[in-house]
Parts: sequence; structure tokens; C-alpha cells
Amino acid sequence: MKFPKDQKAKASFVPGTLYAVAVDDFIFYCQVAANQSLGFFRVRSNNILEIKEILRYSIMSRFGISRPSLGRALRDGYWIKLGKGNLKQELSEPAPTVQWPVGELKVSVWLDGKIVKETSAFDPEIQSFEMVKAYDAIFHVPERLLVDYTEDSEEFESGGTVWRQRKLKEYLANKYSTAPHHQLPDGWVYT
Repeated sequence: MKFPKDQKAKASFVPGTLYAVAVDDFIFYCQVAANQSLGFFRVRSNNILEIKEILRYSIMSRFGISRPSLGRALRDGYWIKLGKGNLKQELSEPAPTVQWPVGELKVSVWLDGKIVKETSAFDPEIQSFEMVKAYDAIFHVPERLLVDYTEDSEEFESGGTVWRQRKLKEYLANKYSTAPHHQLPDGWVYT
């Protein structure tokens, strides 16, 4: 499913702006948060819902996307702008994200553009925090939404939380056991 192409469409990252995203035979919905990340609602439908109805649902996941990719997605009919609605309360607050340097076990927790904590990647308090990443609206977001919606714990390759990143690293270490760059560092705690 796709929406009509609109070569004049422009992305807006104004907080409260709502979008619909075509994924296979479904439509998912999101709203621009105060920090310009996108909060995706735990709802999917076969026809476009009214803004009031969309806003009744809870937020399923929240992450950043590549700004230029949203414009391309709108022009090519993968996404459509629905308008603006009252900003969901949880989207008005900053959400913590985690930066995890390659080969390290120490991570940085970011909130509102500042490091607020340095901790272990195995810290139980951060397992549901989103990894710092900018998803492509056309190529990455659809897979991520399907995984988030079904809540399949075995689907970790689409990215997302610290816990999913740990699962991915374990998977790659097992699959490419002789590749040095996929070896798990000393002190690794398995999921």
C-alpha cells in the first residue's frame, strides 16, 4: 500500500504534527515530539483514522529519523502528513537515549542533548532505552514498526533498545565466530 505521490510535499518537524506511514497492508501513525523525535502509536489500520482517534492510543515506541528521508517518503507516497493534534503528554518530555561506542561496555545515557549518566551496557535501568540512531523513513522505519507492534523478542535486528542491541551483538558473535570485530568483549553479560 502507498499513498498518492506528492512532489510538493515537505516534511515538518513541528511538535504535534501527525503522519501516517504505509507498511505492507497497514497504516501506522506517529506524532512529532517536542525534541523532534517521532512517537509511534500502538495502532495500525487499513484505512486512515481521524486525528482524534489516533490520539486515543498509547505511544508504542519513540525514535529519531533522518530528516531528509521523511521528505522523500512524503513525496514518494510512503508517508502522508495528516495535520496537527494536541501533543501527547509523553512526547512533551525528553526521552533518554543511549550511545554505545563500538567495542566498549560503557555507555552514555543522553537526555535533552546532554550526557546524564555513564554506565554499563548491562545496567537493568537502561535496557528499554532507545539507542542513538537516525532511521531512514522508507528503508528502516517499516521493519521497525512491524517488530515493535508484534513485540517479538526474537526480532532484534531492526534496532531499537539497548536490550535489542545486546541480542544483536550476541547473534553476530555466534554467526561470525571467527571474525575479530564481532567478538564480544571480556566481561560480557548475556541476555
